[in-house]
Amino acid sequence: MGDSTEWTDIRRGGADDVDAVMALLDGAVQWLTARGRTGQWGSEPLSGSRRLTTLISEIAADGGLHLAVRGETIVGALGVGQPPAYVSPASEPELYIVLLVTDRDHRGEGLGRRLLAYARRLAVASGAGVMRVDCYAGDDRALVGYYERQGFTATQRFTVPQGDQTWPGQVLEQRLG
Repeated sequence: MGDSTEWTDIRRGGADDVDAVMALLDGAVQWLTARGRTGQWGSEPLSGSRRLTTLISEIAADGGLHLAVRGETIVGALGVGQPPAYVSPASEPELYIVLLVTDRDHRGEGLGRRLLAYARRLAVASGAGVMRVDCYAGDDRALVGYYERQGFTATQRFTVPQGDQTWPGQVLEQRLG
């Protein structure tokens, strides 16, 4: 792990940052796979997914990509945008987190917490009354627990078909204001 006292800045991401975000996702897959946790994102590098690379590019083009950086090194990414089709629409203005990933070499340094705090500031500035996110809810629901520790409350459960199996998910929300 790196030094948690290092300064981390957050800046807007663009098209030139997509490869770095995909590398963060690949690192997360490698980290999860090494721990036998392949249910979330599988065991293959996500950088090979044209669909996901296109999604990250679209988030950047829409101005919703925000990066945690140390010097010139990208150590985390936050994406905000439209909720996926499998999530029920919000009944009020919201900020929806579509991506949150941090460099696993900096695990435990609060990068995710800092990106979520940044997202809250974006949400309040936009007039949103709620911030929502969805995540993998399989195995021991560890990721759901992470978001709950960050002040979110579990709401809608869902599944997404993946071949002959289903991917279990959970929507969580945090009231603002």
